[in-house]
Amino acid sequence: MVDVTALGARVASSAVVPLVKRLFVRDGPGAGLVDRPVRISALVSFRGEKRDVTPKDVDKIAAELVRRALASAGPGEEPVDAAEAVAVKDALARTLARLGEITVEDFEAVGLGPERFARELGAGVPLAPYGLGEGGTLLYERLLHTASLHILNFLTQRSTYVARQQTVQTQQLARLVQAVDVLLERLPSQSAEDAGFEERYADHVAARHGTLTIYGLDAGTREWPLDTAYLSLEATRPQAAWDGRRSPEYPTLAAEQVLAGHDQVFLRGVAGSGKTTLVQWLAVTAAGRVYDHGMPHLIGRVPFVLPMRRIVRPDAELPLPGDFLRAVGAPVAGEQPPGWAERVLRARRGVLLVDGIDEIADDRRAAVRRWLRELVRAFPGNLWLVTSRPSAVPQDWLAAEGFHELDLARMGRTEVDTFVRRWHRAAGAEESVGESLLASVRSTSELNELATNPLMCGMLCALHRDRRGFLPQDRRSLYEAALTMLLERRDRERELHGSDGVRLAYATQVQLLQKLAWWLIRNSRHEMDRDEALGIVNRALPALNLDGAGDEEVYRALLLRSGLLREPAEGRVDFLHRTFQDYLGARLAVQEMDLDLLVNHAGTDQWEDVILLALAHARPKEAEHMLLRLTGLGTPRGTLLAAAGLRYAAEVEAGVRRRVEAGLATHVPPPTFEAAEEVARAGGDLVLGLLPGPEETDGQVAALVVMTAIHVGSEAALHFLARFREHSDADVQRLLAASWPKFDRDQYAQEILAHLPEQWAVEVSTTDDLRTLRSLGGWRHIFVSGAYRVDDLTELIVPERLAHLTLEAPHPVEGLAWLTAFPGLRTVSVLTDLDEAVIRQVPDGVELHPSASLYSQPQG
Repeated sequence: MVDVTALGARVASSAVVPLVKRLFVRDGPGAGLVDRPVRISALVSFRGEKRDVTPKDVDKIAAELVRRALASAGPGEEPVDAAEAVAVKDALARTLARLGEITVEDFEAVGLGPERFARELGAGVPLAPYGLGEGGTLLYERLLHTASLHILNFLTQRSTYVARQQTVQTQQLARLVQAVDVLLERLPSQSAEDAGFEERYADHVAARHGTLTIYGLDAGTREWPLDTAYLSLEATRPQAAWDGRRSPEYPTLAAEQVLAGHDQVFLRGVAGSGKTTLVQWLAVTAAGRVYDHGMPHLIGRVPFVLPMRRIVRPDAELPLPGDFLRAVGAPVAGEQPPGWAERVLRARRGVLLVDGIDEIADDRRAAVRRWLRELVRAFPGNLWLVTSRPSAVPQDWLAAEGFHELDLARMGRTEVDTFVRRWHRAAGAEESVGESLLASVRSTSELNELATNPLMCGMLCALHRDRRGFLPQDRRSLYEAALTMLLERRDRERELHGSDGVRLAYATQVQLLQKLAWWLIRNSRHEMDRDEALGIVNRALPALNLDGAGDEEVYRALLLRSGLLREPAEGRVDFLHRTFQDYLGARLAVQEMDLDLLVNHAGTDQWEDVILLALAHARPKEAEHMLLRLTGLGTPRGTLLAAAGLRYAAEVEAGVRRRVEAGLATHVPPPTFEAAEEVARAGGDLVLGLLPGPEETDGQVAALVVMTAIHVGSEAALHFLARFREHSDADVQRLLAASWPKFDRDQYAQEILAHLPEQWAVEVSTTDDLRTLRSLGGWRHIFVSGAYRVDDLTELIVPERLAHLTLEAPHPVEGLAWLTAFPGLRTVSVLTDLDEAVIRQVPDGVELHPSASLYSQPQG
């Protein structure tokens, strides 16, 4: 017998190289990918849009490698028989197919070497199913090693690899040089006096900026430890900077990493979006009091926090570096060694955090820009972050000085969940209180719309906690608390008293904002021209006591200080939160007695909240008039609006209430499944608050209620359905399992599927669906919708859990022998137009579990 460990090496390179090259797409000219990682999975020729080799060709490549290896053996030296050679080929083909799955980059793979790279490829391919003996296993391992050796050699010859490797080495050297420079600048030249002062200054930075402050609300100002409450947000490139013909190269990045790729960043964010909190986090991290493994660019640096509202004074010079600490009122300023700040900046160790360009008067911003330009030029190589609200200064305001512009993105669901949990943990509140708030945010559309930035999330958290776990019982009170904070208390507590030359009282701001909001609603607009906004303000000025202030001055103060208006683009104005637009517009609609105008728009989705909020503001007789008119429309939409409006009206005469409730009874709960769809279409999220819960329904009524919510199909509907996940009715359970595709798959799986007492049929159409079910531990009954790959099913379905399998495709290309991979399989259904087509494909020798049955079911 031949030494199997040497057999693979006998396959000549002239034979292996052409086979290996077929596994990869041709290398394009130049090094077009060197600016980003090149994953091996992106280079294979049998996946994606550029495929010129099919998965079956991979099988042929493996077969050829095995054939040539066996052919190199002498007579009587074959280590395996023909049957085991086929098994070796199958195992090798599956392993080579793993090239399309691994996420290792080309230069990293070369660094692994052929042995470790072969182990990386083979890690996801168990050999037990192939039944290899000792000789077959050794042959498989040697051929895999040989193939890996040639694959890595091929990768090193690609132009993109060469350029990428050079780039990586250059970056590594640059980081080493920078680290050495920091040490050389900091240690030898820094006196003991400087070093001692920097320690005390770092302690001061941690003490001053190491807490997160929440402004406003009934309980006053509160502070929480920053390292507990800080939430990582995302920054994006401004839309105006993107090329409309292609996606941006780097669409998002963690906000705390904005200085990792650029020395100078101008960051825009709406009111309350977390700009100041980010400045605090960067300062404390740079001071070394919060260690973050992902921020090495801040190690060894000294932060200077420069809030514009504190250092920019009327007719006063802007501070030079030696005066930074004194300008911000730092208690350690008097201990500062002479020339220390300049030495830090000349050594390129400074992190200058200039916060709030929007918080200084217009006539001082030009001077601030000159000041920034002179400092950047005098002390190059330091890190700079300048923040502002979006509309305070024009686009590219600091572009000439080399600043890269980014925007803070709004919070998504994950960030909201994280913020609420951390807020309550920092506040020492019970975990159940935070979870209760999250449940309210997810199931209530108005709360979901409010929770878009840290300021608003903090407002909801504080209101919820201060009221012992309950938010205000009506939307009017909730929005009123938010308006008080945003329009009056927040700026007062931040000591911002009319920095733009005019101070607007709370009532004045509300009156102007109402006029802008009602104009947008009446004109079915989401934004207006700046000139239109100025015209509305100008017409209101004669009735306001503003000491002769002009429309431009009043508009600017309203825009910058209210926290509710923004300019999303040059010359355009809109509301930061649509819900506040509706609330303010409804207030003015009631004041102007435009009640019939409201009811006439009952059929328009965009007017739903306006009508409901108007009922909250209306006096009893006005509310009753609107409710009767809505009920009198005789439409499901009007009836549902009237029923929902009962909860908003403070006082309703008993006869009017009975008429509204009688109208609702004809629609909720719906009498038929067809009616359920109609009610859902007419009411949307509105109907969810009118449907009975699981404890109030059973049998078909429960199924009709669930079907209504399914047709609504929103995130709020998902949370409503979660209340039925343990309902005893079998039809309810079937409906919940079957409705997975109508919602976010991962969320639905975690909140509903994972809790169902019995695993009814669920539909899958992608590998991501299969992975989600696998994450739940597998599923008992799976319906495969559309075409599928046998490899995906056998790899991603948990074999032991599968009992019933339904296939929509007429037949699998490979036949049905693969079904033996599922030992618990009881029934297999194949939906097809011809019954016989399936039965004929069952090959001889296929053995299912004794209790399993195979049958076909004609489609339709």
